[in-house]
Amino acid sequence: MKFPINLASQPSRKDRPILFASAMVGVLLVVSLGILISLIVADRKESADTRRVINRLDEQVKRAALEQVRLDSILRQPDNAEVLERSVFLNTLLYRKSISWTRVFEDLEKTLPPNIVVINIRPQIISESRVYLEMTVGAESPEPVIDLLRRLESSEVFGATTMYSFVPPSQSERLYRYRVSVNYAQKL
Repeated sequence: MKFPINLASQPSRKDRPILFASAMVGVLLVVSLGILISLIVADRKESADTRRVINRLDEQVKRAALEQVRLDSILRQPDNAEVLERSVFLNTLLYRKSISWTRVFEDLEKTLPPNIVVINIRPQIISESRVYLEMTVGAESPEPVIDLLRRLESSEVFGATTMYSFVPPSQSERLYRYRVSVNYAQKL
């Protein structure tokens, strides 16, 4: 049998591969540090450009707000108050005229069950993009009205519905009358 015996006072170790691998990891870490520093510098430049754009836009908004305040003060003067009231009144009329009755009835025709009668309908403009319809509908029984409420809520054009009141049939009126409101998504 052979036994490997090293009688040297300092035996030779195989450190070269470990030293080489450590040097390569060090070089790799230095290269990645350089890449990260260059990315940070590029990001700072881009952030500075973005901050300059935001500051410029903020200044434009401030100037526009000051101009709006100045114009409002001119319009609120007693000499111009009558013209302002008239223009607001005319704009309101024009805005209300922007509701297309033909479109309202087409959309209702697609949604209403066949045994429902629309007795009264009144649109209200809530905001620039929201219309609210108050309707009085009639039916010979309550079931078609429940079907109507389901259809309105599941429709793409109509939205949330609310039933305010109902009047049962009487001697002079043979229909159940329901007062219903619904959100309507007609583009103005």
